[in-house]
Amino acid sequence: MSTQEDNVKEVSEDGAEESAETTSVQTGKTDPGNGAEGPIILFFLIGLLISLIIGWVIFPKLLYSHKKQPFDFNHALHMEEVDNGCESCHFFREDGSFSGAPGLAQCIYCHDDLQGVSPDEVVFVENYVANNREVPWLIYSKQPDCVFFSHAAHIKGAHMDCTVCHGYIGESDHLKVYEENRITGYSRDIWGKNIAGLKKNSWDRMKMDDCAECHMEATGRTSSVQTKKDGCFVCHK
Repeated sequence: MSTQEDNVKEVSEDGAEESAETTSVQTGKTDPGNGAEGPIILFFLIGLLISLIIGWVIFPKLLYSHKKQPFDFNHALHMEEVDNGCESCHFFREDGSFSGAPGLAQCIYCHDDLQGVSPDEVVFVENYVANNREVPWLIYSKQPDCVFFSHAAHIKGAHMDCTVCHGYIGESDHLKVYEENRITGYSRDIWGKNIAGLKKNSWDRMKMDDCAECHMEATGRTSSVQTKKDGCFVCHK
């Protein structure tokens, strides 16, 4: 008799458990044991936030080393003394090629001796002019070796102003710190300050996307640059 009563009791308990589970599902209530999902989601969000801070803030700062130029240079002061603006020092040669950063011979034309009391001029004359040594300028806008850029096509052909790509550096009193990518060795001016690629001015970056954007605006095309004229070799060596 007791065995029969025990069987009936077990069936009743099983039925009660099934009924409780059914009620829990219908009412949307979950087992208290599933509360571990909350901490897991919280830890995931914290980890995601830390990863974003490292990847978007800390890593870009560590990626670039800061270097100073051999000595400071006052563009604004020199612009007051020359006649042809930027082209007085950054000129086109007879063959149409661009001179780039001025060489020592060009600087000596005016600075074969001290012209004033500037400490930077003393460094230039004593360390470079006196020793007939070229100044190892760090070029902010130096592109990778595989890139070909024609200054003549843009300045003489398209009549672009230097500020479109280089900003108002001609009005600066000091040279900014040179930031060099520790991996590629190129200036940060190429990639830009904003890791997301956002920019406010045309001179904030010098990437291929920026060139393509400018060309599409100037030509009204809906595709990238010069694809119908010698293909990739228009811009790449």
